[in-house]
Amino acid sequence: MSTTLLDYLRHGLPEGGSRYRGHGVDDPLSETGWTQMRATPAALGGWQVVVSSPLTRCAAFAQWLAETHDLPLLIDEDLREVGLGDWEGRTRAELQAERADEYHACYADPVHNRPAGAEPLEAFGTRVATAFQRIAARHAGQRVLVVAHAGVIRATLGHVLAAPPANWYRAAVDNAAISRFAHDGESARLVWHNWRPPEASS
Repeated sequence: MSTTLLDYLRHGLPEGGSRYRGHGVDDPLSETGWTQMRATPAALGGWQVVVSSPLTRCAAFAQWLAETHDLPLLIDEDLREVGLGDWEGRTRAELQAERADEYHACYADPVHNRPAGAEPLEAFGTRVATAFQRIAARHAGQRVLVVAHAGVIRATLGHVLAAPPANWYRAAVDNAAISRFAHDGESARLVWHNWRPPEASS
């Protein structure tokens, strides 16, 4: 069977800047975010289908790219970001100042110290892995662009590399960066991670 290439593209910077957004807060892309997202695909290309998270910060760009290049677009609900409970909409600085113990506990053990109301990481990992396998099977032998979120990309890395959820947050995932996975019909591997065009990374 021919190899399927799956390029996971993180969305660009949303309006409101850097803050915690799961699937409860969905700000649209800022102008900077649109610029970031146009730059990365322009340096690669070659996709045959676009698959996107349903959240606006992913889906709006995915729709634009699919229409621009006359590509089919599929929305996959399982690609939505991990739910972050009452951290949704808060900034890192706010949490460090107002909930320092909770903040540090979560990063020390993100599996057992979830924010109140947050989605369990194991459940999140299961739905993201299910989406990955489904997309790879549905588009076997093709090049697929998957527009998603930092958490989704970290969980996909965890699935492919068999890394436990406690280790997922050790991976940097930049706005508008791509991680490429390959699937041969039986198993998957990571090809490269967190790539952006050199001029966009400077």
